Amino acid sequence: MIKVGLKPLSDVEDTAEKIAGGDLSARLPDAKPSTEVGRLTTSLNTMLSRIEESFALRKSSEDKLRRFVADASHELRTPLTAIRGFAELHRQGAVAGEEDTKQLLARIEGESIRMGSLVEDLLLLARLDQAREMEHLPVNIAKVTRDAVASAQVAGPEHPISLIGDVDELYTLGDQHRIHQVIANLLANARTHTPAGTSITLSIAQSNDGITIAVSDNGPGLGENDQKRIFERFYRADSSRVRIDGEGSGLGLSIVDAVMKAHGGSVSVSSELGKGATFTLFFPSATDGLTD
Repeated sequence: MIKVGLKPLSDVEDTAEKIAGGDLSARLPDAKPSTEVGRLTTSLNTMLSRIEESFALRKSSEDKLRRFVADASHELRTPLTAIRGFAELHRQGAVAGEEDTKQLLARIEGESIRMGSLVEDLLLLARLDQAREMEHLPVNIAKVTRDAVASAQVAGPEHPISLIGDVDELYTLGDQHRIHQVIANLLANARTHTPAGTSITLSIAQSNDGITIAVSDNGPGLGENDQKRIFERFYRADSSRVRIDGEGSGLGLSIVDAVMKAHGGSVSVSSELGKGATFTLFFPSATDGLTD
């Protein structure tokens, strides 16, 4: 009788030893829930499950951080290597003449700008990761969209861009600068990954649920696996997607995703290989602060 009575304590001891040895999946044997021991067993197993989930989340976060640091280091090393190489050419006297020197300095400047852009993007993502509060003010998203399209038309005249559903005023609550940034990033992404001459369409619509902005192109499109991972930081899509050298930091879509989440909205992608891609921004309805 004594052995039977002490059996639950022995099970607790065995389970504790397994967990101490690193087996976080260890659990106490099921017992009758109608007994005190059974209720205690259920509570302990629930606690152990939560501990296991917490450790799994921490490990996943640490793995993501390590990958992020490794990718960021690689991306920063590329322009730094180019700058050092160009400087070495000049030091060795391999570049002679005023015109060639100007071209060399222009390349160094271009790489430094690229590196600076990458650092700014990394800092922005760090701030968003810390969940710092954004502005929560009325934004005429129709005007912001028009401005972003006008800028994109100047920056990439080789890609015809059309705006569908334009209205004078369409308001949401948020950070005007960041909203402009996400729209500009999607337009830049479409230009970067499609051949010259590819048409880009931006449409804007409002429903009872909120405001939707879609950026579509008729370029090479994305595969299913790429669509699942396209918003990951530094993820490189399939090589069939054309890329213009020198454009982007590899973080543009990650920033779009982070900013939209900070606004309580979302970004999604729909695509078929050979049939182009559509990125859709959704801003949920927000009436507080928009009425007098």
